[in-house]
Amino acid sequence: MGAGFLPRLTRRGFTRLGAALPAGMIARHATAQGALWTMATEYPANTVSGGGVAFFAQRLAAESAGHLTILPSYDADFGLKGAGIVEAIRSGTLAAGCSFAGALGPIDPLFLMSSLPFVATTQAKARALLDKAAGLYAKRFQREGQRLLYAAPWPPSGLWAKQPIRLPSDMVALRVRVYDATGVDVFSAARADAVNLSFADAGPRIASGAVQAVLSSGDGGAGRKLWEHLPCFTEIGYAVPLSFATLAAPLYDRLPIGLQQAVDRAAVATQAHVWESLASRLSENYAQMRVNGVAITTADQVTPELAGLLAKAASGAIEKWKRDAGTEAAKLL
Repeated sequence: MGAGFLPRLTRRGFTRLGAALPAGMIARHATAQGALWTMATEYPANTVSGGGVAFFAQRLAAESAGHLTILPSYDADFGLKGAGIVEAIRSGTLAAGCSFAGALGPIDPLFLMSSLPFVATTQAKARALLDKAAGLYAKRFQREGQRLLYAAPWPPSGLWAKQPIRLPSDMVALRVRVYDATGVDVFSAARADAVNLSFADAGPRIASGAVQAVLSSGDGGAGRKLWEHLPCFTEIGYAVPLSFATLAAPLYDRLPIGLQQAVDRAAVATQAHVWESLASRLSENYAQMRVNGVAITTADQVTPELAGLLAKAASGAIEKWKRDAGTEAAKLL
């Protein structure tokens, strides 16, 4: 590779180059100032999760005095989605990433806790549950060879569809995309036709009409412009799920103590930032949705019959999760 090659790379191309390198090579592929790491997410930059990656990159550069550089990669740019991000970090082909917790259920049912239906449905409850479970999450990521940096919340999950969802009959045979195995159990019990898909995989099926509804927040939906195909959003107060940002543990462990502390400070600041931004993001998302013609059905417009159906379906799914996750995780509820 000639010395003149790097200056001709675009930022996007340089991001691809960095992510293609094994983690050890990424650590060594450094300027005189320090290390260059790629951090990937399958979500857009304008979501809370994507914004967290950008904030962490900026804060880490400042805390490390430019010695550590993060190149953010959004929208599953390398085809990495969900658990694939964790696998790429574990195998050494990616330095860092931010993964939606619901997609990590195949790794461990513990990661499904934040998206359990009707358990932590407000920002305060979701944060309280995270604070209780943070140590357990960190230990589980250690087994994957990763250091947990921070957890970013998503706004409350609702239902995007072509028509408002207000009655139990609106759920019957509805082909709905959900984001984890628990969602499949819940919506199948509510007589919907539920399928577990990553957001990246759901897009083409939504456009083709193969998927008729989507369980998501206004944040993820606003980022993907779901209103182009699904112009109705129904608040059901399903959950405030999390995304987890992690860094390859060998990269962290090889840093001098001063730079380890810089990583830790940037992570703490990012977690505070993403949680503080959630309240204003909710109003911003709703404003954007209304500008684009989305009909929003508020929670008080959902019939008690539908609310009761979903609650009953959720109770069975939660009990199943407790059995699968084990006593240590279940007692956190």
